[in-house]
Amino acid sequence: MSATAIDLEDLIALRVLAQGGRLTEPRRSTATRSGGHASRWRGRGVDFRESRVYQVGDDIRHMDWRLTARSGRAHTKVFEEEREQGLLLAVDFNPGMRFGTRQRFKSVQAGRAAALLAWLAAGGGDRVGLVGFGGGIAGEVKPGGGRRGVLRVLRALRDWDAASDAAQMSTWSAAMPRIRRLLRPGMRLVVLSDGFDADAAAWSPLAQLAGRHDVAVVLLRDALEIAPPPPGRYALSSGGVRQTLDFADPQVRAAWPQRFAALRERVRAESVRIGVRVLELDTDADLKRTLAPLLARSRVITGVA
Repeated sequence: MSATAIDLEDLIALRVLAQGGRLTEPRRSTATRSGGHASRWRGRGVDFRESRVYQVGDDIRHMDWRLTARSGRAHTKVFEEEREQGLLLAVDFNPGMRFGTRQRFKSVQAGRAAALLAWLAAGGGDRVGLVGFGGGIAGEVKPGGGRRGVLRVLRALRDWDAASDAAQMSTWSAAMPRIRRLLRPGMRLVVLSDGFDADAAAWSPLAQLAGRHDVAVVLLRDALEIAPPPPGRYALSSGGVRQTLDFADPQVRAAWPQRFAALRERVRAESVRIGVRVLELDTDADLKRTLAPLLARSRVITGVA
Protein backbone atom coordinates (compact mmCIF):
# COMPACT_ATOMS: atom_id res chain seq x y z
CA MET A 1 0.00 0.00 0.00
CA SER A 2 1.37 3.42 -0.99
CA ALA A 3 0.32 6.85 0.27
CA THR A 4 1.59 8.72 -2.78
CA ALA A 5 0.92 6.36 -5.70
CA ILE A 6 -2.01 4.17 -6.72
CA ASP A 7 -1.17 0.57 -5.89
CA LEU A 8 -2.79 -2.20 -7.93
CA GLU A 9 -2.77 -4.74 -5.11
CA ASP A 10 -4.54 -2.25 -2.86
CA LEU A 11 -7.24 -1.70 -5.49
CA ILE A 12 -7.73 -5.44 -6.00
CA ALA A 13 -7.96 -6.00 -2.23
CA LEU A 14 -10.92 -3.60 -2.09
CA ARG A 15 -12.98 -6.35 -3.69
CA VAL A 16 -13.32 -7.85 -0.21
CA LEU A 17 -14.79 -4.58 1.08
CA ALA A 18 -17.35 -4.64 -1.73
CA GLN A 19 -18.53 -8.17 -1.01
CA GLY A 20 -21.28 -9.19 1.33
CA GLY A 21 -24.30 -7.30 0.07
CA ARG A 22 -25.40 -3.73 -0.06
CA LEU A 23 -23.78 -0.59 1.22
CA THR A 24 -27.10 0.99 2.04
CA GLU A 25 -30.74 0.63 1.13
CA PRO A 26 -31.52 2.71 -1.96
CA ARG A 27 -34.32 5.20 -1.76
CA ARG A 28 -37.45 4.05 -3.51
CA SER A 29 -37.98 5.67 -6.87
CA THR A 30 -41.33 7.00 -7.97
CA ALA A 31 -41.16 4.56 -10.86
CA THR A 32 -39.80 1.04 -11.07
CA ARG A 33 -37.43 0.06 -13.84
CA SER A 34 -36.49 -3.07 -15.67
CA GLY A 35 -33.18 -4.77 -15.09
CA GLY A 36 -31.31 -7.37 -13.15
CA HIS A 37 -31.60 -5.34 -9.96
CA ALA A 38 -33.43 -2.32 -8.56
CA SER A 39 -31.88 0.89 -9.78
CA ARG A 40 -32.13 4.56 -8.91
CA TRP A 41 -30.10 5.40 -12.02
CA ARG A 42 -31.86 6.94 -15.01
CA GLY A 43 -31.57 5.84 -18.60
CA ARG A 44 -32.99 7.01 -21.91
CA GLY A 45 -35.92 4.66 -21.57
CA VAL A 46 -37.03 1.08 -21.22
CA ASP A 47 -37.78 0.00 -24.78
CA PHE A 48 -39.31 -3.43 -25.28
CA ARG A 49 -36.72 -5.93 -26.51
CA GLU A 50 -38.29 -9.37 -26.51
CA SER A 51 -40.48 -11.84 -24.68
CA ARG A 52 -39.15 -14.93 -22.94
CA VAL A 53 -40.44 -17.80 -20.87
CA TYR A 54 -41.60 -16.69 -17.42
CA GLN A 55 -39.10 -17.26 -14.59
CA VAL A 56 -39.74 -17.33 -10.87
CA GLY A 57 -39.43 -13.79 -9.54
CA ASP A 58 -40.55 -12.04 -12.74
CA ASP A 59 -43.12 -9.28 -12.25
CA ILE A 60 -46.51 -10.59 -13.36
CA ARG A 61 -47.46 -7.07 -14.42
CA HIS A 62 -45.19 -7.57 -17.42
CA MET A 63 -46.67 -10.85 -18.58
CA ASP A 64 -47.03 -11.15 -22.34
CA TRP A 65 -50.56 -12.50 -22.27
CA ARG A 66 -50.95 -12.82 -26.04
CA LEU A 67 -47.83 -14.97 -26.43
CA THR A 68 -48.79 -16.90 -23.31
CA ALA A 69 -52.21 -17.69 -24.84
CA ARG A 70 -50.71 -18.68 -28.20
CA SER A 71 -47.91 -20.85 -26.86
CA GLY A 72 -49.57 -22.31 -23.81
CA ARG A 73 -46.54 -21.34 -21.73
CA ALA A 74 -46.20 -18.26 -19.51
CA HIS A 75 -44.07 -15.53 -21.09
CA THR A 76 -42.92 -12.16 -19.76
CA LYS A 77 -41.68 -9.05 -21.53
CA VAL A 78 -38.02 -8.00 -21.33
CA PHE A 79 -37.01 -4.37 -21.75
CA GLU A 80 -33.83 -2.90 -23.25
CA GLU A 81 -32.59 -1.26 -20.06
CA GLU A 82 -32.06 -4.70 -18.57
CA ARG A 83 -28.85 -5.03 -20.56
CA GLU A 84 -27.82 -1.37 -20.40
CA GLN A 85 -26.87 -1.11 -16.73
CA GLY A 86 -23.37 0.21 -16.25
CA LEU A 87 -21.05 2.59 -14.46
CA LEU A 88 -18.66 5.09 -16.02
CA LEU A 89 -15.97 6.55 -13.77
CA ALA A 90 -14.25 9.83 -14.70
CA VAL A 91 -11.09 10.32 -12.61
CA ASP A 92 -9.05 13.52 -12.31
CA PHE A 93 -5.24 13.16 -12.59
CA ASN A 94 -4.46 16.88 -12.49
CA PRO A 95 -1.45 18.07 -10.43
CA GLY A 96 -3.69 19.29 -7.59
CA MET A 97 -4.75 15.72 -6.94
CA ARG A 98 -1.18 14.71 -6.07
CA PHE A 99 -1.40 16.23 -2.63
CA GLY A 100 -2.28 14.98 0.82
CA THR A 101 -1.32 15.51 4.46
CA ARG A 102 -3.56 12.86 6.05
CA GLN A 103 -2.75 9.24 5.26
CA ARG A 104 -2.60 9.50 1.44
CA PHE A 105 -2.72 11.76 -1.62
CA LYS A 106 -6.10 12.82 -3.00
CA SER A 107 -5.17 10.98 -6.20
CA VAL A 108 -4.68 7.72 -4.28
CA GLN A 109 -7.97 8.09 -2.42
CA ALA A 110 -9.74 8.83 -5.71
CA GLY A 111 -8.29 5.65 -7.18
CA ARG A 112 -9.39 3.62 -4.17
CA ALA A 113 -12.89 5.09 -4.32
CA ALA A 114 -13.12 4.34 -8.04
CA ALA A 115 -11.99 0.77 -7.41
CA LEU A 116 -14.56 0.18 -4.68
CA LEU A 117 -17.35 1.57 -6.86
CA ALA A 118 -16.18 -0.60 -9.74
CA TRP A 119 -16.21 -3.77 -7.61
CA LEU A 120 -19.65 -2.92 -6.25
CA ALA A 121 -21.04 -2.23 -9.71
CA ALA A 122 -19.60 -5.46 -11.14
CA GLY A 123 -21.00 -7.38 -8.17
CA GLY A 124 -24.45 -6.10 -9.13
CA GLY A 125 -24.02 -7.23 -12.74
CA ASP A 126 -23.06 -3.82 -14.18
CA ARG A 127 -20.38 -3.12 -16.76
CA VAL A 128 -17.68 -0.63 -15.70
CA GLY A 129 -15.75 1.88 -17.82
CA LEU A 130 -13.23 4.62 -17.10
CA VAL A 131 -12.18 8.03 -18.41
CA GLY A 132 -8.99 9.66 -17.16
CA PHE A 133 -8.22 13.36 -17.59
CA GLY A 134 -5.63 15.88 -16.44
CA GLY A 135 -1.91 15.52 -15.84
CA GLY A 136 -1.40 14.78 -19.53
CA ILE A 137 -3.75 11.79 -19.28
CA ALA A 138 -6.50 11.45 -21.88
CA GLY A 139 -7.22 7.74 -21.61
CA GLU A 140 -10.34 5.65 -21.63
CA VAL A 141 -11.40 2.09 -20.88
CA LYS A 142 -14.54 0.91 -22.61
CA PRO A 143 -17.19 -0.53 -20.27
CA GLY A 144 -16.70 -4.22 -19.59
CA GLY A 145 -18.34 -6.71 -17.30
CA GLY A 146 -17.23 -9.04 -14.55
CA ARG A 147 -13.87 -9.34 -12.85
CA ARG A 148 -11.99 -8.90 -16.13
CA GLY A 149 -13.74 -5.59 -16.80
CA VAL A 150 -12.91 -4.29 -13.33
CA LEU A 151 -9.25 -5.34 -13.60
CA ARG A 152 -8.88 -3.38 -16.85
CA VAL A 153 -10.13 -0.30 -14.99
CA LEU A 154 -7.82 -0.89 -12.02
CA ARG A 155 -4.74 -1.36 -14.20
CA ALA A 156 -5.52 1.86 -16.06
CA LEU A 157 -5.86 3.74 -12.76
CA ARG A 158 -2.44 2.46 -11.69
CA ASP A 159 -0.77 3.16 -15.05
CA TRP A 160 -2.27 6.62 -15.55
CA ASP A 161 -1.36 7.69 -12.03
CA ALA A 162 2.25 6.68 -12.66
CA ALA A 163 2.32 8.43 -16.04
CA SER A 164 0.62 11.68 -15.01
CA ASP A 165 2.66 14.84 -15.49
CA ALA A 166 2.67 17.44 -12.70
CA ALA A 167 3.31 20.18 -15.27
CA GLN A 168 0.18 19.51 -17.36
CA MET A 169 -3.34 20.52 -16.42
CA SER A 170 -6.71 19.92 -18.05
CA THR A 171 -10.26 21.04 -17.38
CA TRP A 172 -13.43 19.04 -16.85
CA SER A 173 -14.85 20.29 -20.13
CA ALA A 174 -11.95 18.74 -22.06
CA ALA A 175 -13.05 15.31 -20.85
CA MET A 176 -16.75 15.73 -21.72
CA PRO A 177 -16.56 14.52 -25.36
CA ARG A 178 -15.00 11.22 -24.26
CA ILE A 179 -17.47 10.85 -21.41
CA ARG A 180 -20.40 11.40 -23.78
CA ARG A 181 -18.99 8.84 -26.22
CA LEU A 182 -18.66 6.09 -23.61
CA LEU A 183 -21.82 6.81 -21.62
CA ARG A 184 -24.56 4.54 -22.95
CA PRO A 185 -28.29 4.72 -22.16
CA GLY A 186 -28.98 3.41 -18.67
CA MET A 187 -25.42 3.97 -17.43
CA ARG A 188 -24.51 6.10 -14.44
CA LEU A 189 -21.60 8.53 -14.23
CA VAL A 190 -19.38 9.28 -11.23
CA VAL A 191 -16.76 12.04 -11.48
CA LEU A 192 -13.92 11.86 -8.92
CA SER A 193 -12.00 15.13 -8.61
CA ASP A 194 -11.03 17.86 -6.16
CA GLY A 195 -12.99 20.28 -8.34
CA PHE A 196 -10.10 22.73 -8.81
CA ASP A 197 -10.35 22.41 -12.60
CA ALA A 198 -14.14 22.36 -12.94
CA ASP A 199 -14.43 25.10 -15.54
CA ALA A 200 -17.59 26.98 -16.55
CA ALA A 201 -17.65 25.26 -19.95
CA ALA A 202 -18.21 21.87 -18.28
CA TRP A 203 -21.58 22.62 -16.71
CA SER A 204 -23.69 22.76 -19.87
CA PRO A 205 -22.62 19.33 -21.23
CA LEU A 206 -22.78 17.89 -17.72
CA ALA A 207 -26.32 19.21 -17.34
CA GLN A 208 -27.28 17.50 -20.59
CA LEU A 209 -25.86 14.22 -19.30
CA ALA A 210 -27.66 14.66 -15.96
CA GLY A 211 -30.93 14.97 -17.85
CA ARG A 212 -30.52 11.44 -19.23
CA HIS A 213 -28.36 9.71 -16.63
CA ASP A 214 -27.79 9.65 -12.91
CA VAL A 215 -24.63 11.71 -12.38
CA ALA A 216 -22.66 12.18 -9.17
CA VAL A 217 -19.51 14.05 -8.23
CA VAL A 218 -17.14 12.88 -5.50
CA LEU A 219 -15.08 15.86 -4.32
CA LEU A 220 -11.70 14.88 -2.89
CA ARG A 221 -10.31 17.08 -0.13
CA ASP A 222 -7.42 17.12 2.32
CA ALA A 223 -7.44 18.32 5.92
CA LEU A 224 -5.00 21.12 5.07
CA GLU A 225 -7.60 22.51 2.64
CA ILE A 226 -10.13 22.74 5.48
CA ALA A 227 -7.95 24.30 8.17
CA PRO A 228 -4.45 25.87 8.04
CA PRO A 229 -1.45 24.13 9.66
CA PRO A 230 0.10 25.33 12.94
CA PRO A 231 1.67 28.82 12.73
CA GLY A 232 4.97 28.87 10.90
CA ARG A 233 6.55 29.30 7.46
CA TYR A 234 5.89 26.46 5.00
CA ALA A 235 7.32 25.77 1.55
CA LEU A 236 4.66 24.58 -0.87
CA SER A 237 4.97 23.31 -4.44
CA SER A 238 2.24 23.10 -7.10
CA GLY A 239 2.76 22.34 -10.76
CA GLY A 240 6.50 22.83 -10.40
CA VAL A 241 6.07 26.27 -8.80
CA ARG A 242 7.43 26.64 -5.26
CA GLN A 243 6.43 29.33 -2.81
CA THR A 244 6.66 29.98 0.92
CA LEU A 245 3.59 30.86 2.98
CA ASP A 246 3.68 32.40 6.42
CA PHE A 247 0.91 30.72 8.38
CA ALA A 248 1.77 32.84 11.40
CA ASP A 249 0.12 35.75 9.56
CA PRO A 250 -3.55 36.03 10.68
CA GLN A 251 -4.66 37.18 7.22
CA VAL A 252 -3.01 34.20 5.53
CA ARG A 253 -4.57 31.82 8.06
CA ALA A 254 -8.03 33.31 7.49
CA ALA A 255 -7.80 33.40 3.70
CA TRP A 256 -6.38 29.88 3.28
CA PRO A 257 -9.46 27.77 4.14
CA GLN A 258 -11.82 30.35 2.60
CA ARG A 259 -10.22 29.89 -0.81
CA PHE A 260 -10.71 26.13 -0.83
CA ALA A 261 -14.19 26.40 0.66
CA ALA A 262 -15.18 28.81 -2.12
CA LEU A 263 -13.94 26.37 -4.78
CA ARG A 264 -15.89 23.48 -3.29
CA GLU A 265 -19.01 25.59 -2.83
CA ARG A 266 -18.91 26.68 -6.47
CA VAL A 267 -18.78 23.06 -7.64
CA ARG A 268 -21.48 22.04 -5.15
CA ALA A 269 -23.82 24.88 -6.14
CA GLU A 270 -23.46 24.26 -9.88
CA SER A 271 -23.92 20.52 -9.38
CA VAL A 272 -27.11 21.00 -7.36
CA ARG A 273 -28.40 23.45 -9.96
CA ILE A 274 -28.16 20.88 -12.76
CA GLY A 275 -29.33 17.91 -10.68
CA VAL A 276 -25.98 16.27 -9.91
CA ARG A 277 -25.37 14.75 -6.48
CA VAL A 278 -22.20 15.69 -4.58
CA LEU A 279 -20.25 13.81 -1.93
CA GLU A 280 -17.09 15.02 -0.20
CA LEU A 281 -14.35 12.44 0.42
CA ASP A 282 -11.39 13.17 2.70
CA THR A 283 -8.02 11.55 2.11
CA ASP A 284 -8.28 9.66 5.42
CA ALA A 285 -12.02 8.87 5.26
CA ASP A 286 -13.59 5.44 5.52
CA LEU A 287 -14.52 4.62 1.92
CA LYS A 288 -17.46 2.36 2.61
CA ARG A 289 -19.12 4.75 5.04
CA THR A 290 -18.54 7.85 2.93
CA LEU A 291 -19.63 6.35 -0.38
CA ALA A 292 -22.66 4.55 1.07
CA PRO A 293 -25.21 7.02 -0.38
CA LEU A 294 -23.76 6.63 -3.85
CA LEU A 295 -24.11 3.02 -4.86
CA ALA A 296 -26.20 0.20 -3.45
CA ARG A 297 -27.01 -3.37 -4.29
CA SER A 298 -30.58 -4.44 -3.90
CA ARG A 299 -33.03 -7.24 -4.54
CA VAL A 300 -34.32 -8.18 -7.97
CA ILE A 301 -37.32 -6.32 -9.33
CA THR A 302 -38.54 -5.50 -12.82
CA GLY A 303 -40.74 -2.78 -14.15
CA VAL A 304 -41.14 0.09 -16.56
CA ALA A 305 -40.46 3.78 -16.21
